[in-house]
Amino acid sequence: MACAKRIAHQVPLPQSLGRALDGNETLAALGQRLALSRQRLEAIRPLLPEGWARDLRPGPIDEEGWSLIAPNAAVAAKLRHHLPRLQTALQERGWPDLTIRVRQAGRG
Repeated sequence: MACAKRIAHQVPLPQSLGRALDGNETLAALGQRLALSRQRLEAIRPLLPEGWARDLRPGPIDEEGWSLIAPNAAVAAKLRHHLPRLQTALQERGWPDLTIRVRQAGRG
């Protein structure tokens, strides 16, 4: 029983992902980048065909660009043709100018 008490004191209490992100500077920065990526996708979602908009996922964002994750090669190829219009729309909405990269889900 004494062993169980000792172990219980050593195990940290569970916490929400948000609290864990806020409690660590590196993870907090990651959380902010994830939120920015989701917000960018929401800003362009109305400009996309409904089927694509539903299937696209926000990807990594960094100082060099922002990635959109397409569900398959066909959507990725078609999406690349729309990038100039999407880029312009983001700039018109006040987003910093970042290159949009298109990635296929399950691929690098």
